[in-house]
Amino acid sequence: MVSLRTPLPADLRWLRVEDASAVAACRNVAATMASRLRFPSARADQLAVAVTEAASNLHKHAEQGSLLLCVSRDAEPPGIALVTIDAGPGLPDVGAAWRDGHSTAGTLGIGLGAIGRLADSCDVYSVPGRGTALVARFWPVPSQPAIRFAGLIRPITGEIECGDAFGAVQTGETVTALLCDGLGHGPLAAAAASEAVATVLEAPEAEPAALLERAHRRLGGTRGGAVGIVQVAGRAARFAGLGNITASILSAGRRKGMLSVPGIAGHQARTIRQFEYEVPTGAAIVLHSDGLSSRWDTATVPGLDARDPLLISAVLLAVAGTHRDDASVLVLKP
Repeated sequence: MVSLRTPLPADLRWLRVEDASAVAACRNVAATMASRLRFPSARADQLAVAVTEAASNLHKHAEQGSLLLCVSRDAEPPGIALVTIDAGPGLPDVGAAWRDGHSTAGTLGIGLGAIGRLADSCDVYSVPGRGTALVARFWPVPSQPAIRFAGLIRPITGEIECGDAFGAVQTGETVTALLCDGLGHGPLAAAAASEAVATVLEAPEAEPAALLERAHRRLGGTRGGAVGIVQVAGRAARFAGLGNITASILSAGRRKGMLSVPGIAGHQARTIRQFEYEVPTGAAIVLHSDGLSSRWDTATVPGLDARDPLLISAVLLAVAGTHRDDASVLVLKP
């Protein structure tokens, strides 16, 4: 069984990179996280170099750059995921940007090439005029686990805890996943969202409608929240949603929405319904909270459905996310 849960606040750090001093701050956070996870010293040094290069790239080339360091528990022992997003000019030639010596700002131009060599896996997505997202994973010992689902959360500006949470579990060939947007912000919203995730993942074998009914009952003593639950087996996806969780299937440049019904899990649910959809080969299934605008257009992110699920999450957070609300996105690549 493979499972995924929202990182704890201590396992996740978003850092804004708007001046040169932020580069050292990013490097220090990486060193602290690597030490806590008992990375070998040589591997910790490689992570520090990659984080320094990534933060320097944001400072020199990007606008509204942010860097995330997050404990990744997709394998044992756990590793560290590095994510950067920005609203900069983008890369006109991503392939050229990987080569040492290539630069768009008169610098040495070794950043992306160094990160790619040091990381266990690394991927970049960029659209000229819309920014760039980078995802790199570092394990204490070399590893290449198959990543079928991944997600990101980002608390509203000024908060440490995010009121959104997600979870996913794979049993055999079936993946059950959910995303919850706890009502409001802060610790009480986070507690409601965490309760929803725990309720579903403790016994995920039931159909999404039944799982949503269970979550609705359990959230009665909390603030409640919007909940979306999807279950994928083969080419079929079943979905049940209550409230404003946006769920979509991305395939071949098209986006098909999955239906949710109005309500608040734990407080208001007149009707809970389940819908079934076909999942094309190679498709990505995306769930996100209203901390991302639902109006993003697949035409502005061509080929995104074929990428790493964590990279898809990062790109959508970059192009559709807002700092005026908790934000979360979960991506499945069944």
